[in-house]
Amino acid sequence: MNTLFVFKLVLVLLLLFIVFNLAKALFLLVKGDSETPMSQFLGRRVIFSVVAVLIILLAIGTGILSPNPRPY
Repeated sequence: MNTLFVFKLVLVLLLLFIVFNLAKALFLLVKGDSETPMSQFLGRRVIFSVVAVLIILLAIGTGILSPNPRPY
C-alpha cells in the first residue's frame, strides 16, 4: 500500500470518529437522561481533533503531504 493512501485512510477514520462522538453528544443532549456525561464525548472529540491536526503537521513535516503553494 502507498504511504499517502494509508495516511488518508487514517485521517478519514479519525474524522469519522470525531463526527460520531459529536453526534453521540448531540443525542445525549436531546435525550437528557444518561449515565455518561456529555462532556466525555465532547472531550474525546477535542482530543481526536488535536491528534488529527498533529498527524497532518507531521505529514507535512516529513514530506508525505505538500501544502498548496502560495498564491503570490
